[in-house]
Amino acid sequence: MVATTRSELISPATRVAFRSHCTGINLRDIAVAWEGQGFAPVAPDELNYQDTGARRSSFQSYAQAVNWSDRGHVERALLVFEDLMRVARRDEWQGKWLEDLTVPLERDGLRVDERGRILWTKPPTRTHDLSGLRDPSGILVELDRVHRDLSDDPAGAIGSAKQLIEATAKTVLRERGLPIDENAKMPALIKQAQKALALDASAAIPGPDGTDAVKKILGGAAAIAIGIAELRNRGYGTGHGQASAPTGLGVRHAHLAANAAITWCELMLDTLRDPAAPWRRTASAPPSQPGPAGA
Repeated sequence: MVATTRSELISPATRVAFRSHCTGINLRDIAVAWEGQGFAPVAPDELNYQDTGARRSSFQSYAQAVNWSDRGHVERALLVFEDLMRVARRDEWQGKWLEDLTVPLERDGLRVDERGRILWTKPPTRTHDLSGLRDPSGILVELDRVHRDLSDDPAGAIGSAKQLIEATAKTVLRERGLPIDENAKMPALIKQAQKALALDASAAIPGPDGTDAVKKILGGAAAIAIGIAELRNRGYGTGHGQASAPTGLGVRHAHLAANAAITWCELMLDTLRDPAAPWRRTASAPPSQPGPAGA
């Protein structure tokens, strides 16, 4: 997977399908659909696309301005897609043209209902701005796996949630310039990562980060992360072969693990990039000077 700053919610295949669909739509309707949702085209000299078709080029000039990793942008772009479907095929809500659009949408976790609305069947997990990391690829891979498995493979989603925590913890240690023990157990790895960001209960920090209330929350966050690893290790997540498949595992368990893992990872990444985070003061504090002789 190419390391980008965020994981895209709508695949290039779906965007290509809708771009091709615009061949049968006039230019004005394409512009009205995009601009009705607040999008503006990129400047001609910024367009990274060459095509002899004016309609496809027009579609791409707007699509290139969309942040396909941003949930708000994507929700508005899906409304554009709905309008483009309706304006082209008002009286023919069937046929190959519809299949050409619905198949890639379904692969992205979306469906088209009988009224032409595009709806999520696999709600996307929250994404996080990873632009400040030297290499976010490990986190992005696991986010993609959680998103892929969330509705269809609860065990896979739980396994990926555990791996997302592990990838985030190791990323934090690498960003802080600290050694990574590849053989460390999850509780030790989680504790080491939180300590690297002064998010452990032993940190003596002024302000809200040093209060008992915040420390209770941080202790709970660590317990949640460890609990996900234990759930996976007990055979409810992928990563270990089982003599007998676990029973009773459902989508709600996958959502519980995924949302909990993402909450812990967002806490770590928010703290890592916060310019006023307490760990920055302790990291940059000068070494203490010895007192006067006899003190």
